[in-house]
Amino acid sequence: MGGKDEMAHGKKLYSVYESYRIFYKGLFTIRYMFKSKKKKELSPQFIERIMLAVTEVNNCAVCSYVHTKMALEKGMGDDEIRKILAGVMDDVPSDEVAAVMFAQHYADTGGNPAIESWQCIVETYGMSKAKGILGTICTIMLGNTYGIVWSSLFNRLRGKPDQRSNLLYEVSMIITGIIFLPIAFTHAIISVLLGMPVITFLKDT
Repeated sequence: MGGKDEMAHGKKLYSVYESYRIFYKGLFTIRYMFKSKKKKELSPQFIERIMLAVTEVNNCAVCSYVHTKMALEKGMGDDEIRKILAGVMDDVPSDEVAAVMFAQHYADTGGNPAIESWQCIVETYGMSKAKGILGTICTIMLGNTYGIVWSSLFNRLRGKPDQRSNLLYEVSMIITGIIFLPIAFTHAIISVLLGMPVITFLKDT
């Protein structure tokens, strides 16, 4: 891995390979998030709770700031937002807890959850809504992966380098991220046309 394996508070940086997989999965599943929003299966607040929960796991300062602002604009309270960013789910509505906990598990496993956890989400919400939840998770995972890199580089330029990272890692991730965009987009389109599975599991990797 470029940079140190473990981030502050036990969070880890993603390798170039892991980042490509996250990039691809985000582009492959984002359509489900938009479909669920259009069908009103996922409320704006539900989406923000998922995104804040994933951001807490990945410890992305940029996404924490952006999604705190968005959550406030969607009507969420300060106290609930602070709790989610601290990993506390006390104020999450009971019918959304399973999805938020799955989001944390998905992020914890780097996008390779246990199959039982996904089956539980499908049973709880139905396949259509479950795919919307997955698309939301994968979208913020993509944002976190590169948000961490950009914020680390920005802080380095300000004379406050991130001890979890190094300059080589930050530059290589930014360059490969630019290269990845058209490749991952093409990969995602081909996967859609071939009807590839929307999710992979721990035992499949």
